[in-house]
Amino acid sequence: MLNFLPKPLVGVIAVSLLVLNILVCCLFLFSVALIKFLLPFKPVRRAVDPILNAIATTWISGNNGWMRLTQKTRWDVQGIEGLQYRGWYLVSSNHQSWVDIFVLQNMFNRRIPFLKFLIKQELLYVPIMGLAWWALDYPFMKRYSAEYLKKHPEMRGKDLETTRKACEKFALIPTSVMNFPEGTRFTPAKHDRQQSPYRHLLKPKAGGVALVLDAMGEKFQSLLNVTIVYPDGIPGFWEFLSGRVKRITVRVQNLPIPKHFIGGDYENDARFRAAFQQWLHEVWLEKDALIAQLRAETAPA
Repeated sequence: MLNFLPKPLVGVIAVSLLVLNILVCCLFLFSVALIKFLLPFKPVRRAVDPILNAIATTWISGNNGWMRLTQKTRWDVQGIEGLQYRGWYLVSSNHQSWVDIFVLQNMFNRRIPFLKFLIKQELLYVPIMGLAWWALDYPFMKRYSAEYLKKHPEMRGKDLETTRKACEKFALIPTSVMNFPEGTRFTPAKHDRQQSPYRHLLKPKAGGVALVLDAMGEKFQSLLNVTIVYPDGIPGFWEFLSGRVKRITVRVQNLPIPKHFIGGDYENDARFRAAFQQWLHEVWLEKDALIAQLRAETAPA
């Protein structure tokens, strides 16, 4: 445990170990991914994808290792009992910081299949990691403004098409599909700008969740509804690396997915869309109340 060292030094050590872990694992990852690139056939994919996921799982285990070495965080996690490593899960969480991703990976590693995120297309150009996400079949989503879509209506629905194609690949081997329905990290400014009806959350975007259910809903065992709270304030990434995050509280609800929401036409069926949005709104109301409760329980004395 190196948390007794000066915080800037802890951050430097954590960054160094993170980068080293990335370089070593990506060396193996890219070597295996090259086979899939040169031989883009379904039998090859079935053979190669589990190896790629195993490498990625090892990478997360490495991250968990340097986190234990450099952090002195108290974790309060409930609801991860009884999960199955060989299965399909739809995972949904509130989003506040880049730290959320490390929290989710730490908590679910080797408990459920490797998490696949829906991520912004701009992240494809992140050095090394962009290629790693591509090799692991992360779907890259490009969002268009309303003004752009007015000028280029042919681009409407492209994000949904990308999600559908990615989900077809996810259906081949056990996968956990991760989604942040808010679409962006929570900030008070965004909350005010949206005039969000929730105290601690932004408005959820139902379209992506609905499309994932449409594409592979029959595969999912359940929805893992994750609520993350940082009792001492939402941390920045450097704060996390420097070992300044004292407490992390997480609650996971294993929820059944209503069968009538599987295979529905969210884009063209107005009644289905309204019902789906109402269901997600109710999930979000419960999450908002839970966040308020957890904050009250964990508030500094």
